[in-house]
Amino acid sequence: MNIRMMAAALATVAVAGGVQAQEELLFPPGEDERFNWESYEALKSMDLSGETITVFGPWLQADKELVENTFAYFEAATGAVVDYSGSDSFETQIMIDAEAGSPPNIAVFPQPGLASNMAERGYLSPLGQEMADWVRENYAAGQSWVDLGTYKNPDGDSDLYGFFYKVDVKSLVWYVPENFEDAGYEVPESMEDLIALSDQIVADGGTPWCIGLGSGGATGWPATDWVEDLLLRLQPPEVYDGWVSNEIKFTDERILAAIDAFGDFARNEDYVAGGAAAVASTDFRDSPHGLFSSPPQCFLHRQASFIPAFFPDGVEVGLDADFFYFPSYDSLDLGKPVLGAGTLFAITQDSPAARAFMDFLKSPIAHEVWMAQEGFLTPHKHVNTDLYGNATLHRLGEILLSATTFRFDGSDLMPGAVGAGVFWTGMVDFAGGTDASEVAAAIQATWDTL
Repeated sequence: MNIRMMAAALATVAVAGGVQAQEELLFPPGEDERFNWESYEALKSMDLSGETITVFGPWLQADKELVENTFAYFEAATGAVVDYSGSDSFETQIMIDAEAGSPPNIAVFPQPGLASNMAERGYLSPLGQEMADWVRENYAAGQSWVDLGTYKNPDGDSDLYGFFYKVDVKSLVWYVPENFEDAGYEVPESMEDLIALSDQIVADGGTPWCIGLGSGGATGWPATDWVEDLLLRLQPPEVYDGWVSNEIKFTDERILAAIDAFGDFARNEDYVAGGAAAVASTDFRDSPHGLFSSPPQCFLHRQASFIPAFFPDGVEVGLDADFFYFPSYDSLDLGKPVLGAGTLFAITQDSPAARAFMDFLKSPIAHEVWMAQEGFLTPHKHVNTDLYGNATLHRLGEILLSATTFRFDGSDLMPGAVGAGVFWTGMVDFAGGTDASEVAAAIQATWDTL
């Protein structure tokens, strides 16, 4: 076979492969008009036939299938092969691979701290100003996402290294609509309204809140989420950022005010099911059960979007249970901050194909395909939110899109000995009655030794 005939044969195989890949796509291109198929068609301008892009991340089993279903659209449009592998030891393995000089093209980080560390050591490639401008313009609370993905390089200069894709929301309050209806309560629109509702429930002879900090060796972490959410509602985001980086100390009066604000809920005997003494000893997985007792042991429970997994069997979100945004203070005019988490994509072995893949993540279709499955939220302003797999995801997505500020779980960004250590145990002590200043001094003393 001569060179020209061989090329023609390879082209035929490539076309056949592309057709086959398109037929196997979860949502056939062009059939469901809700999808942004124009963004899919635009990907075809990138001919990456013969290119393989390695992606390493934390997703396994069912999540691995979801992400591979999504990456398949990039493969079908461009001819590239995306080789995804997941590990429950991602954080350890990615550093080993980087130090050995054999990292994947793309790494998917479950939290920014490790990505920041790797950027500072020269293991990540900057994404460039154009990407930063795109995120700022096309993501709700765009500057927040730029800030969260911007780290220092080995020379101490800052660049954008992380692109957030797949987000989780923590700023939620759960309740039972039937209980609200029976008592004549309405969903509060502000923190002032939420406190007034709590007081009204007490006046009516009820208990407003169920709070539990128990979590085995991680006991105390639910309280850190409370403090983080409250700090974002009491102070500008710059204070939160300074606190997370240790430029603002735990002993700062602004941080103490946020801890004490949590105490206004958790240490108020009238506010908490079982009394304040039960907060530290109640397992967080059991704490929402009081919502569903008859009569209800509580009316409100602040927790992230995953908590329905621990609701009693048969409870249906949207019918038997619902949620609302943990509101901000009208009087402080700090917008609508949202606390959450998420995964960020970074280039660990640069190549034109890796850059093309990062461009794919900007396209609406890269978000919509996963949205239409399950377990995916996005701040992308140009996706069709009607594609979310269920009503709960749709409403969570709307909370993300209405956010004026987004911040990552602060304890996850702190050194492990602090964020996953003395901050947890300190909040247990605080819930038990120890003064906020004493707790904060002990946490800061540990941080100062690191």
